[in-house]
Amino acid sequence: MPTRTKFVILMHPDEFKRVKAGTGRLTHLCLADSELHIGIGFDGHEAVQALLNDPNNFPVLLYPTRDARDLSKGELHADDFAGRRLVVFLLDATWRRVRPMLRTSLSLQRLPRIMFSNAAPSRYVIKRQPEPGCLSTLEATHELLVALDRSGLDHYALPEQLLGLFQRMQDVQLRCIAENKRLGLHRHVRRASTERPLPTPCPSPKRRRIFPRTPASADQPI
Repeated sequence: MPTRTKFVILMHPDEFKRVKAGTGRLTHLCLADSELHIGIGFDGHEAVQALLNDPNNFPVLLYPTRDARDLSKGELHADDFAGRRLVVFLLDATWRRVRPMLRTSLSLQRLPRIMFSNAAPSRYVIKRQPEPGCLSTLEATHELLVALDRSGLDHYALPEQLLGLFQRMQDVQLRCIAENKRLGLHRHVRRASTERPLPTPCPSPKRRRIFPRTPASADQPI
């Protein structure tokens, strides 16, 4: 989807390694003019610093604070850009890890901050948000594009794209969860009916384990 605004998604390494179906990655794939960079501190990141120091860019950070400009209330104007391109930086991590990312990046702390208000509740049914107003990276990008479109700062060309793909991603995950539960229950019933419990060996008085033995079932995939 083309946008006038450039979106830069800064992803925490844990989000990259452990969350393969993260919404930050999906958001990047949906936006033609977007970049995704992985790290915790970005003061020494060459690509990020190039965007921040480009005189043709007007970089801002999407981060709700008291001094952030609320796009839903029209607190950001085209005159503020002075002909420059709006570049929005988004921190993609759990809420607990976002703050350390910002603390270790002084260049991001100095950016003007933007936010939106009166957003719809999170549609993330497979993940619990810490507070009612918290949104995933994809949902936050959607709400931001809605606010930019209403204020005339951008054109939200495909308003159903992000949320539609977000729902499809969750549908796939919900089907996989249900299938894993069904197979796990089926395997448990089959083993209970066909296998006999193994005799428990007597501990040797001469040799003792430092660590407890891990059950065999714990090493088997679900």
